[in-house]
Amino acid sequence: MKLNPDFLVHKTKNETIIVPTGNAGFSGVVKGNETFGAILEFLKKDTTQQQIVDAMLEQYDAPRKVIEKDVADTISKLRKIGAIDE
Repeated sequence: MKLNPDFLVHKTKNETIIVPTGNAGFSGVVKGNETFGAILEFLKKDTTQQQIVDAMLEQYDAPRKVIEKDVADTISKLRKIGAIDE
């Protein structure tokens, strides 16, 4: 899976925003925190949910269950708006 190219990512200091292009089937803006931005970075190339979790465990000092939940919740939300290509 990877981020649908019809969605653009913009990072500011404390948040990450994804915006759909005219070709996306979603209209609106999705805002997220640093964790959201990190997950989107991993989705720039083809990856799996488990690979994202493993990479985030190396990058962040958090329990596996917390990271697994954050990644699963984020991917679920991105799928709902069509931002994930399987």
